[in-house]
Amino acid sequence: MADAPTLHRAPWRPTLRLRPGRTGAVLAGAVLAVALAACLLAPVLWPLDQSAVALDRTRLAPSWAHPAGTDDLGRDVAHRALYGLRVSLLVGAIAALVATVIGGVVGGIAGTVGGRVDRLLMRIVDTIAALPHLLLGIFIVAMLRPSLGAVIASVGLTHWLSTARIVRSELLSLRTRPFVDAAISGGAGRLRVLTRHLLPHVLPRLALATTLMIPHAVWHETALSFLGLGLPPHLASLGNMINDGQGSLLTGAWWGSLAPGAVIVVVTLAIAVLAARWRDRLDPRVRAELQL
Repeated sequence: MADAPTLHRAPWRPTLRLRPGRTGAVLAGAVLAVALAACLLAPVLWPLDQSAVALDRTRLAPSWAHPAGTDDLGRDVAHRALYGLRVSLLVGAIAALVATVIGGVVGGIAGTVGGRVDRLLMRIVDTIAALPHLLLGIFIVAMLRPSLGAVIASVGLTHWLSTARIVRSELLSLRTRPFVDAAISGGAGRLRVLTRHLLPHVLPRLALATTLMIPHAVWHETALSFLGLGLPPHLASLGNMINDGQGSLLTGAWWGSLAPGAVIVVVTLAIAVLAARWRDRLDPRVRAELQL
């Protein structure tokens, strides 16, 4: 009896193959990872004296010594943009968490209780949503003393509306599922049904909403700082830097606003791309199309 032929396999070679739609997510993740690492390591590797000035090197054009140039007080623009990014990401993350908690509580009560409570809470949400977020944020900061806490409160108290609507709609949809009816038939109370059966299905959407809210919070904080309602002018903030740089544009010193503006655009786009990829993975129809 002849021996069975031996199958010879080609040697394995490592290859990097990205599925459609993943290239942008990989690039966005790399950009965001570099930005977060730079922000975390900045106080250790590149300490910054917020009150230091150097009047002998004001408005220097970009060079090897100062890659993004210097501002009107001789401060390195790239160095301050890094610390301004730290402030913007900190404000964005904390404000997004505050808005998520407020919106989750309001939406959870509306979607679980229903009836008159649901209609009352949704009318409140619609009323607040009719007001411009920036003007409402300016009003909140004006009621408080301009500080980091005031900016966080302003952003958090104006960005919870979409989260409340998302949580309410998810709960109203889940309440009609068979597993909820089975839990109620088994004697589970309203609180147990909410915490054990409904919230585990809502949390992924809630986390996605929080991630998508961070870019909006960053832009909101930047707008408040640009208007002079954010951090004190001597502290590094992307909005403060853009506000300081606009006065130098007429003299030809364009680099004062370029670096902080580019940092805002690139980082917020990276977060938005990652959040969009996450949203696609949560949608069963999109997952089927992508064959994940």
